[in-house]
Amino acid sequence: MDWVAWHDAYDDPGSALARRLGWVQQEIRTVLAAAPPGPVTVVSMCAGQGRDLIGALAGHPRAGDVRARLVELDPANVNRAREAAQASGLGGIEVVRGDAGLTDHYLDLAPADLVLACGVFGNIPDAEVAATIDACAALCRQGGAVIWTRHRRPPDLVPVICSWFETRGFERVAVAGIGFGAGVHRRVVQPARARPGVRMFRFTDRSGSRPQEPSVSNDFRPRGST
Repeated sequence: MDWVAWHDAYDDPGSALARRLGWVQQEIRTVLAAAPPGPVTVVSMCAGQGRDLIGALAGHPRAGDVRARLVELDPANVNRAREAAQASGLGGIEVVRGDAGLTDHYLDLAPADLVLACGVFGNIPDAEVAATIDACAALCRQGGAVIWTRHRRPPDLVPVICSWFETRGFERVAVAGIGFGAGVHRRVVQPARARPGVRMFRFTDRSGSRPQEPSVSNDFRPRGST
């Protein structure tokens, strides 16, 4: 899978991916607008080129408050995300190359105000979707939100995903379902205890292969470390 070329569909306004991106960006803006004054922390799994968060922050009055970590394995996409963040003047965005399926990348920002799991649930087995939602219960603060996506092809897992969130201390805020699946769930109880070294998922491309991922990327250093 060429994960750089995969992003080309976002440039076609008639594509389902472009419509999904617009929906996700709008929900990100809504979450940011409702966040209390002060820093807003965001973590993004399998962030790709960062189009969802970086695009949503363009011109947003809270853009300067955002401190975000985007985790992506593909080096070309990592570079494009870094370039886009820099070009947009978003100094609070950190893009790291690494295995997004490990909790280690997010713990020093957890529990975050916003967790992005976009482009993840359609590429991992159902059991790993559930494991990722379990982890989100620790990665997301009380009152924070998780924005996620999943295709609606049979068997449609979106209703099950909603149920999994809602039995783990989240409430449903919004679910999209015309041509694509996406949702927003808000954490309504205190976050669970975050644990290092937890494997949430291992990304699978459409061929069914799983890339050999480093356990912890050389690019990753928790903030404040040397």
